[in-house]
This record gives sequence, C-alpha cells and structure tokens, in this order.
Amino acid sequence: MRFSRAELEAARDRSVPDLLGDDLRLLFVGINPGLWTAAAQAHFAKRGNRFYPALHLAGLTNREIDASGGFSPDDALDLTSRGIGITNLVNRATARADELSTAEIRRGGSALATKVSDLRPAVVVVLGITAYRIAFDTPRAKAGWQREGLGTAELLVAGNPSGLNAHETVASLAASFKEAAERAGLTATRTGSVRTTESSSGDPRTASR
Repeated sequence: MRFSRAELEAARDRSVPDLLGDDLRLLFVGINPGLWTAAAQAHFAKRGNRFYPALHLAGLTNREIDASGGFSPDDALDLTSRGIGITNLVNRATARADELSTAEIRRGGSALATKVSDLRPAVVVVLGITAYRIAFDTPRAKAGWQREGLGTAELLVAGNPSGLNAHETVASLAASFKEAAERAGLTATRTGSVRTTESSSGDPRTASR
C-alpha cells in the first residue's frame, strides 16, 4: 500500500482512533500520528517503524503486523484480545513531532492522565522521553520505569520506535515491551500468544514484580 503525496498532505491534522479492547492491561502511548498513520487510520503504520517488529519479537503478536494499509480485523483483535491498547499524547497528525507546540503536548499529558484513570490499565508505556518530559513538565526525567507511575498504572518511558531513532533497535524495544507485558500480567509464549497470569486469589498479577 502506498499513498500519494497529495493523500499524505490531505491527512495532515487528522486524528486516529484509539485501539482499545474491553480488558485493557497494557497501554502504549505514541507522541502523535504521522501523516502515513493518519492516512492509513492505523497506529505506527509507516513501514520502517519498529513498533510491530518489536511487539512480535517480544512474543506479543501471532505474526508481525503490517499496518501500512490499515489494520485488518484479525490484527486489531490480535492486540485487543490480549489486553494491549494504543493511543497518542496528541491526536493530531503532523509530518514531524516537532510541529507540535509545548501547549499541545502538555494538554495531551493531562488528557492521558484522565484516560488512564478511566481505563485503568495495569501498565502504561510512553514511547518517547522528550515528549514525556514536556507532557508532564519533568525536564530531568530519564527513560525507564518512573517512580510515581501514572494514576494506578505503572509507567515505563521507552524509546521512540521510529526508524529515524538511532538510539533504539527492534531488539532493545522488544526487551522493554516484554518487561512491560510481564508487569501487566501478560506472559508471552513461544507461539507468540499471551496469557494473563493470576495470583492464587484470582487477581491478575505479574510474576516479575
């Protein structure tokens, strides 16, 4: 699937719907949709993005998802049925993330906090340290697990999966995603399926807390 320059430009400022299921456990948060993602109406849709290769390497999808032409129903279900969701800090498509204003990103941080309070995932993964620092006014924050969390959720700030980010690889992102899934109570299996682990009381737990 390819979009013309005109189609991509027409996608500027569009929003992309959140991908959410009924039993959300692990919520990934992008910065904002790129033009390709907005045209395809699917998160992380541009080829070369490392998000879906990393998810698959972490054992969190049945196959490597290709969202470049949009989500297939099976691919969307593959994620939501496992308790995996995707949203953005700012739901406005731009060609580059640096086209967003500081005010937009900070409003996005506030909106994300409200969304997490409503949806109550176990773990939130924000994909991009610079955007996280701006969104939550924490200029000295470092990537990794955040002490304060976000509402009742544990909070991991991981690398941006864009193919332009030279500081991350599919393998490094997969390691972060796998740890986040484990903390969310999702356990990857060899076939790529994920089960929810439970404590003896029946509540979802992670064995690695």
